[in-house]
Amino acid sequence: MSGRSVTRRNVMRGAVLLGVGVAAGGVNLSARSPAHAAVPSPTIHGTDAWNARPSRTAVTVRDHRPDKIIVHHTATGNRDDLSLDWAYTLSRAIQNWHMDHNGWIDTGQNFTISRGGHITEGRHRSLETLRGGVSFVHGAHAGPANGSSIGIENEGAYVSVAPTDTLYESLVDFCAYTCHQYDVEPARIFGHRDFMSTQCPGNVLYGMLPQLRRDVADRLGQSPPPLRWPTVIRGDGGERVRTVQHLLRHHGAGIAADGGFGPITENAVKAFQTDAALNADGVVRQETWQELILALRRGSAGEGVRAVQRQLHYQGFTTAVDGQFGPGTDRSVREFQARHGLTASGVVEPPTWRALVA
Repeated sequence: MSGRSVTRRNVMRGAVLLGVGVAAGGVNLSARSPAHAAVPSPTIHGTDAWNARPSRTAVTVRDHRPDKIIVHHTATGNRDDLSLDWAYTLSRAIQNWHMDHNGWIDTGQNFTISRGGHITEGRHRSLETLRGGVSFVHGAHAGPANGSSIGIENEGAYVSVAPTDTLYESLVDFCAYTCHQYDVEPARIFGHRDFMSTQCPGNVLYGMLPQLRRDVADRLGQSPPPLRWPTVIRGDGGERVRTVQHLLRHHGAGIAADGGFGPITENAVKAFQTDAALNADGVVRQETWQELILALRRGSAGEGVRAVQRQLHYQGFTTAVDGQFGPGTDRSVREFQARHGLTASGVVEPPTWRALVA
């Protein structure tokens, strides 16, 4: 899941030397309502199939859809055993490690894919809620993104080698099904390292994410869609609001960039919308974003650059927030663009702005 230590990997390898014993079994989700029949469902083996331990306490079910998928690798050995029995053994070993070593209530991730392409449910009720498509289980796999994402562990270590073709095809199928069930755009398939300081899911698998997004979009019969512009309204807070405030300041608003969307910011948004001949409702939607943003590149300076730098810093890049688009900011922008499957031009244009604020 993260850049594991040798001790962690050795413990995991030792744990999975336990005997196998659960009969092959699973749930085929293809028998879904006609409205969802357009996307074939893979076979997913539930916690009962691999004889999971009960969770220590009831898992938390979020009564809304997740907005992203996060890809991990297990950082265990790249074994040649592609059997379903091994997938079950791996699932038990991961659960034991997460519960007994990490002290978690259950497996951290929502689902696991073995090198043989077998998909197993991780945290209890993840399969049930995926089938329903309107709620999901809060996991323990990606820190601040746990409450908004589905986490998928992929068996193996992919720092210098690629996953098996069988695993990759299963990952495409499963991501396509998950995107369909939860109305998640393929563009919002991320790697663990996008949210935490870790090597996970390994340089090779991480480098495959742009292709994964394209393959999932193709499986869904879509062109790879752009990221949606988020809606920002009064009462919101955080870096996204601060970005709006910096951009409003660029356009002349005399407001603080404090990250709180209160009445002063709302009034500034309305004034900007009026000047831009938009509906002055004080809500920042796609049309307002497109008027607020500006193209930035090396040599640019000012509030727009500060907005970019703060977002980069918030997302884990070592970037000074000084309003000057120098070589350090240029490097961070290019790395950010590469991570998100964008052309690494160093120029902050609409696709990069969308990815930064999404």
